[in-house]
Amino acid sequence: MIAFSACSPEPQDFMADSSNKTFRDVIRHFSPAWFTVNMSTGILSILFHDFPYGAESKGMRIATLAFFLLNLCLYILFTVLSVVRFIMFPELWGILCRHPVERLFICAFPTGAITLLAIAVSLIHEDYSLGDKPFLYVIWAFWWLDVAGSVLCFFGTLHGMMIAHKHPTMQTMTSAWLLPVISLIVTSSGGAVLSSSLYRYSLNHALVTAAFSIYLVSIGLSVNLMILTVYLLRLIVRGLPSGTGIYSIFLPLGPTGRAGYTILLLGQFFRAVLPLPYGSSELLTAVTTGESVSVMCTTLALALWSLESMWLFFAILGMYTVLRQTRVPFKLEIWGIIFPNGVYANLTLSLAKTLDSPFFRVWGSIYAVATLIMWCTVATRTLALVYTKQIFEAPSLVTAVEGKPESELVSERMFMDAATSTEPSQHFLRSETLTLDDGEDF
Repeated sequence: MIAFSACSPEPQDFMADSSNKTFRDVIRHFSPAWFTVNMSTGILSILFHDFPYGAESKGMRIATLAFFLLNLCLYILFTVLSVVRFIMFPELWGILCRHPVERLFICAFPTGAITLLAIAVSLIHEDYSLGDKPFLYVIWAFWWLDVAGSVLCFFGTLHGMMIAHKHPTMQTMTSAWLLPVISLIVTSSGGAVLSSSLYRYSLNHALVTAAFSIYLVSIGLSVNLMILTVYLLRLIVRGLPSGTGIYSIFLPLGPTGRAGYTILLLGQFFRAVLPLPYGSSELLTAVTTGESVSVMCTTLALALWSLESMWLFFAILGMYTVLRQTRVPFKLEIWGIIFPNGVYANLTLSLAKTLDSPFFRVWGSIYAVATLIMWCTVATRTLALVYTKQIFEAPSLVTAVEGKPESELVSERMFMDAATSTEPSQHFLRSETLTLDDGEDF
């Protein structure tokens, strides 16, 4: 959703002719990154639903439903446009899959769907009591489809990166690598939400859903921490991303915070269902197991919130540093800052409810309002650029038209960003390179 602009130039021909783009051109340049708009809009509906002040009021529920319906309409629209795009231009699928960064945004498709399913369960089924059991099981079926899509995106994307003819370097590494991880973790959070509702109808179905959510969040969180280690090294060795790539610095908040939210919900679920009269297992039949699991999950969620807060601090400092040095253009990638910040606010509010903490309640509310302001600002500017068609630029097509290696495109983008800067870019302040033992530049 954010970092591919650091790996592709802004060719003047596309910018100059943006006003002359036809509907066919818009379809051709409709990037999968548009599904990050769904992620950002969906997290707003979740924040409205979980907001601690006036949560039961009619106005808050209407706001939650309004954002849910908006998100649903956008998701259907983006899906239709994507299908039409690949029907009209079938060769673009291969170009997309070969692009080292834009292909990662395919993972935003299943992620955006989970934000819809979560509100469908918590608001429509739980609060409005609509649909009853059949409705819930339809949502459950869609969740399993989303699980299949997320698993395919996760393993397929990472495997594709491993066998790629041209492997990414430390310079081209971005936190967009976390997108496959986010899809896995966010899907697990949907399972955690569903488990509590399924429990009323079928304990077995609820346990299967919870167990699979544990599987997803365990893999996702583990790989997330591995990638964040590499990303921290990249920031130290190569400096902050230049240009619109700086928006990607907020992305680590997403998988870390959503994993904490999932684990917190799973702890509450197991506290409700354990102990179980199942076989001779002393673990499942022990009276204290449910409470113990809940305490451990809450502690782990608090630890992940602390880690997420650290990345938030670095992100704010990094954003301030880059914006002080250069003017960053408005691109579709800016939507990438909303979902991670919304996830941070959501975990904070969830901890406030669990711990009955005034600090988490107030801080989470303030941050939720800030996220809403961010969404409104970005949405307003996006609508203006949609009208002029300037925002429709698929990075994979830019790369294909230029016909240049990705490393060369990165270098060009660095110089282009530096040209608009009043001070030397962060990349030029770091001219040294780290050399490995075999002489290869890191």
